[in-house]
Amino acid sequence: MHVTTTTEDHLATITMDDGKVNALSPSMQAEINEHLDAVEANEAIRAVVLAGREGLFSAGFDLGVMAEGDMKAIVEMVAGGGELVRRLYGFHVPVVAAANGHAIAAGAFTLLGCDVRVGTTGKAKIGMNEVAIGMAVPNWAITIASHRLSNRHLNRSLLNARMTDGTGALDVGFLDVVVDESDVLPTATAEAFALATSLDPASYVEMIRRYRGETLDRMASQIADDRASVS
Repeated sequence: MHVTTTTEDHLATITMDDGKVNALSPSMQAEINEHLDAVEANEAIRAVVLAGREGLFSAGFDLGVMAEGDMKAIVEMVAGGGELVRRLYGFHVPVVAAANGHAIAAGAFTLLGCDVRVGTTGKAKIGMNEVAIGMAVPNWAITIASHRLSNRHLNRSLLNARMTDGTGALDVGFLDVVVDESDVLPTATAEAFALATSLDPASYVEMIRRYRGETLDRMASQIADDRASVS
């Protein structure tokens, strides 16, 4: 098992730790979704913290799957990642990311799906490096990036594969708060608790529909198109 959940004070903390780079492989995606299912079934939970392992949030999709060259498997993994990011962005309670370190490619996309993103002032690489490694950013990721990132940084992030540290990621829009690495999880937990105790749940869900509905619908269509391209 690479994903665990702890619950306390109306909060669920979902932690990813595969002992390596927290690759968003199909199996990691499935585990995260199972834990999100459990959160949805627990009416007492009012906010979620999504955390990485020490020094790392996620380094992106599983490059082993990419290297095998099976286009259907690759597209399915990327589409599954899109569905996970979309699920986080449309989740019924706020999601706060505790980015203990690097968040690269799909790891950065996952940050974009979270309401509040807490990162570290320490060593961290954050951004979308696809163009630098011979790939292209998925359409669904471009959609959410356009909704979450600063317009001043979109070109350099998407087309120039610009990576930044945690402090730089504040200006780009990948992060909202940066603290010392040892303070990332406590700060994210405090942010989540504040949201859990201050927001009206029904109003939050309605605002998700109003503010994010168009983006969520567009992402769903783009993910479906990606799957259809190899069916």
